[in-house]
Amino acid sequence: MKQIIAMGGGGFSMEPDNPLLDRYVLRQSGKKRPKICFVPTASGDSIDYIRRFYRAFKKMNCEPSRLTLFPPPTADLEDFVMDKDILYVGGGNTKNLMALWKEWELDRILRKAWEEGKVLAGISAGANCWFEEGVTDSIPGQISRVKCLGFLKGSFCPHFDGQNERRPGFHRLLLNGDIGNGFAADDGAALHFVGSELKSVIASRPHARAFALKREGGSVVERQLATTCLGEE
Repeated sequence: MKQIIAMGGGGFSMEPDNPLLDRYVLRQSGKKRPKICFVPTASGDSIDYIRRFYRAFKKMNCEPSRLTLFPPPTADLEDFVMDKDILYVGGGNTKNLMALWKEWELDRILRKAWEEGKVLAGISAGANCWFEEGVTDSIPGQISRVKCLGFLKGSFCPHFDGQNERRPGFHRLLLNGDIGNGFAADDGAALHFVGSELKSVIASRPHARAFALKREGGSVVERQLATTCLGEE
């Protein structure tokens, strides 16, 4: 079963005292003690980010590890990735993430992992990357479109309520025809895809939401998606 969990924000890096999204990700592997690998490429393999990942996941029933490119853990990245149950991609610069992954052939390796049933998850840049296009602030002072992996159709915008420029920036890109129709998620909200279909929207906060957006004529239509708050299950 092919699964992708795209988080607009939240998780251990933004909600260290609220593990609901991270626990949800772990459950999707179906393993009692899943091997979860953090991929912090978009942050330049930030040491602080990696430490926060281990601090959070060592408290949970899993086997945490990391995949860095500064330096790589092994010459055989495919073997390393395919040994994991979950690949959890961190936030940061989507543009740099895509360039580095292609150079190291991680785009191909991650597609294989997805097709063979590994759970792919991520926040912000780590959510953008799975779609055809992402809404990014990778270029300082700009909200722009970045081409991504295309495992999922359409576009994605993280931090829809968390950064003031995100919503109007996504609307502008849609109206100008610079990006295709897609999805947006607030901080604390996540879209769970099985195969190419949206299975559910879940949230770690009561008011976190997700939307489907499309251009119709000279305007943008937002459709709020039904959301399950994990704290109320």
